[in-house]
This record gives sequence, C-alpha cells and structure tokens, in this order.
Amino acid sequence: MKNIIIAAGYATRLYPLTENFPKPLLKVGSKSILERMIDDIDIFDEVDEHIIVTNHKFAHIFDDWAREMHYQKPVSIIDDGTETNETRLGAVRDLLLAINQRGIDDDIMVLAADNLLDFSFRGFVDFFQEKQSSVIMYYHEPELKRLQRTGVIALDDQQRVLEMQEKPERPVSEWAVPPFYIYRREDMPLIRDCMNHGCGFDAPGNLAHYLVDRTVIHAWRMPGHRFDIGSLDSYKEAQEKIKN
Repeated sequence: MKNIIIAAGYATRLYPLTENFPKPLLKVGSKSILERMIDDIDIFDEVDEHIIVTNHKFAHIFDDWAREMHYQKPVSIIDDGTETNETRLGAVRDLLLAINQRGIDDDIMVLAADNLLDFSFRGFVDFFQEKQSSVIMYYHEPELKRLQRTGVIALDDQQRVLEMQEKPERPVSEWAVPPFYIYRREDMPLIRDCMNHGCGFDAPGNLAHYLVDRTVIHAWRMPGHRFDIGSLDSYKEAQEKIKN
C-alpha cells in the first residue's frame, strides 16, 4: 500500500505563517503536523512507501525535510509544478499526478496533510482489510453550517456508503467526511479515468463523491477528535491541546 499525502495547498488563511513555509511542516508541540501523521503510519506492515505531493514553491523545503527524516519506509517528494494558489492543480489532480508519475498499481491511502488526529490510523487500515473495499472515514456533525461546508454521507447498517454529497444545502444525514481515504487496487482504473467523466478536482472528497456511484465504498467512524488546521485560530487550538 502506498501512503499518498496531499500537501500542495497554499493555506492563505494562515498567512503570514505559511506565506513562505508549508502548513504541514508547522510545529505542534515538538513535531510538525506531517511528522505526527507519518510517525503513526510508518510502522504499519501494509504501508511500503510515503509519497508527498507538494507545489513547486515549497518542494525544496520538503526535500530538505525528507533528507533529515529517518523513517522505516522510504519518503519521496513529488513537485506538482505550481507556484500560486490561482494556478494550483487541486487535490485530485495532484493524486493523479502521483499515480501516473510513479506508475502506481496498488492499494493507496490518501491523506490531507493539514490534519491532526488524537487516534491512530491503525483501525482505519484494519477496517479496510475487513471490508475488502475502498473505505472513507466519517464522524458525527450536528451543526448544519458545518455540514454545508463538507462532504456528507448516507449509510446502510453494514456501513456501506449509499450516497455522498459535497457541501449540500440540505444534508442527507449528520455524518460528515474528513479527508482520509483508502482506495483498493481494483478501483484504480476508475480513479485513473475520473477526470474524463466530470470528477471535480479541487477537494480530495471530490474523488470519493465520484466513486460512490461506481464502486463499493464503506465508511469507518472516527473514534476520536480531528484538528483541521485551516486557520490561525485552529492552529492555536491544536497547539494549546497538544503539548508533547
């Protein structure tokens, strides 16, 4: 399984901190956001490589960072060639760039690099092995305004995703979807061809939304809390609650 981390965003809402520095490498406690994510995943036997997709503006910073890290699994950096927020490829195109550039034909775990969790991805990978299908995460979100800004799913009693909405005006449920996915190798032809059939490209959830109607996807409920580092306030909150 390849662990593909999308780190290409420009994070304008975190300026000036991220004007010339990538958000995933901001420190929370003693480690960066990205290090905390990879520290958890690197010990999984199922994962054999970490692939980080970044924009050209920050590629050299990630290259320097990777040379200093000493993980069990190899870490590689892919430069998507963009230098501004206006010319960004979008998360789905960044994922396709990694798949095509590396010739990936394997199960892939796809993660947004600007999130912190207070639980391990271990249960998510176990759920993937149990269901033998592509899988996503979900959590309970009772606030309508927040549901209208994210992906929302409907589930059956076997945790199969029946429907997925993107930023719906009228959410089908209170089950929201964070940007964490595992796609099985058998779904790779659908993924490779998604842009030819109207798949959105800006947000990582666009791909899951596209696939729900074309393949079996199950959803694993998050057992803990997620910090979405999207603003100075959320970054400060994470710093206050995570000290180690």
